Amino acid sequence: METQLTKIDRRKPAGPQIFESLRSAIVMSQIGVGQSLSENEVAGRLGVSRTPVREAFIKLAGMGLIEVFPQRGTFVPKISPRAVRNAQFIRESLEVGMVRAACLHPVSGLVERLRELIERQRAAAEAKDFARFLKHDEAFHFAIARAVGHERAWEIIEDEKAHMDRVRFLSLPGASPMRRLIGQHEAILHGLERADFAAAETAMREHLNEILPTLEKFRAEMPHLFVEGET
Repeated sequence: METQLTKIDRRKPAGPQIFESLRSAIVMSQIGVGQSLSENEVAGRLGVSRTPVREAFIKLAGMGLIEVFPQRGTFVPKISPRAVRNAQFIRESLEVGMVRAACLHPVSGLVERLRELIERQRAAAEAKDFARFLKHDEAFHFAIARAVGHERAWEIIEDEKAHMDRVRFLSLPGASPMRRLIGQHEAILHGLERADFAAAETAMREHLNEILPTLEKFRAEMPHLFVEGET
């Protein structure tokens, strides 16, 4: 495994940091489909014991981002179209509720924060920095969740959306142009600015449904990356 993993901050618990580092590497295809992972290797590279690495592996396995085969090893599985669709359904259901709450009870500073994040996304798009673009995209959605007091709902989304993120990262260079995603965020923002739930809901649904045609496009173009036969 030659992927550069994030260095451990010794002042903080190691397990969550290792989990985030590996999760990010899998989502961004830095650790690709079929690639093996070793607790010993990860622990050695990061200078930690196997215990926090094992904790991270258990959480990743629970999310379906790695598969553990006794006597054979641990591997990154193919992308599951069913898991992507399930994650999309969960996100749309919860996030439409969040924009409804934000429209019914406007939160001071939210519009300004969202506008700032859109500008950061625009700068990332101009630099063709896909990883930074996705970071600000996630911050945009989390800002809405936090503003309306639904951080727990966001935790549920985060547990599911890694499957979407694997496809989304593949899609950014072409299938889902960053400028189109920025435009969708602007439409959500405009709905929230006017406290117009119908407009904000329509924009959020359009944005979160973007993944579905993208999924089918990549299944056709790169079938080796996806679980076969799932509907």
